[in-house]
Amino acid sequence: MICSVEKILDNVEIRKGIFKISIEGKYEAKPGQFYMLKVEGENILLPRPISVYDCTENYISFLYAVVGKGTNVMSKLSKGDNIQIMGPLGNGFEVDKIQGKIAIISGGIGIAPLHFLVKKINNSTIDFYAGFKTVDYTVDNVEKYVNNIYLSTENGSKGYKGYITDIFYPEKYDLVICCGPKIMMEKVVKMCVNKNIPVLVSMENRMACGIGACLVCTCKTKEGNLRVCKDGPVFRGEDLILND
Repeated sequence: MICSVEKILDNVEIRKGIFKISIEGKYEAKPGQFYMLKVEGENILLPRPISVYDCTENYISFLYAVVGKGTNVMSKLSKGDNIQIMGPLGNGFEVDKIQGKIAIISGGIGIAPLHFLVKKINNSTIDFYAGFKTVDYTVDNVEKYVNNIYLSTENGSKGYKGYITDIFYPEKYDLVICCGPKIMMEKVVKMCVNKNIPVLVSMENRMACGIGACLVCTCKTKEGNLRVCKDGPVFRGEDLILND
């Protein structure tokens, strides 16, 4: 794990309120892991946990939505500015164990960690389901890694009009992986459990430390409360209690 101050390569708004930030340097990360990012010199106490969107020999990148003060300040950064970065954190996906016919389901900004995942999966057939409220983003970057893409928008501007879960049938797959809004993940998990299909969930939660010390990000499971940052963010869906 590293904790350092690095230079920003670019910070681009790809859709209104959706940014991709890239940071130069050599980094390590498994799909599903995250880093804590913090803008230096600003009156912001805590860093923000952001999933790895991509990781290459020369840079690491993150996809994020502007939802509060921290991400709003981050969106103002430009090439050459400094940012504090700590990670990789969390358990991530065990890519070598992912085999067979796979469904990967994203909702909104939940597409971020799943983009990196599809790049790393080998010897599998992948159907990618992406759901959005109004406009889609980064789906075209996934196309070359998967067999089929199913797209939905709630307003019908692109793809199926409605929720992505309306056009998903778990019995077609050997494994399902999802990341997105809690209500979407809850529905996916229930659909899979009812059909006895294994499902992996990449959880998102508010965090303060990112290393398991503060207990801010606990989630309920059948084994008791677990920390999203340390015990997750990847969990077996059947182990989670999501409808609380």
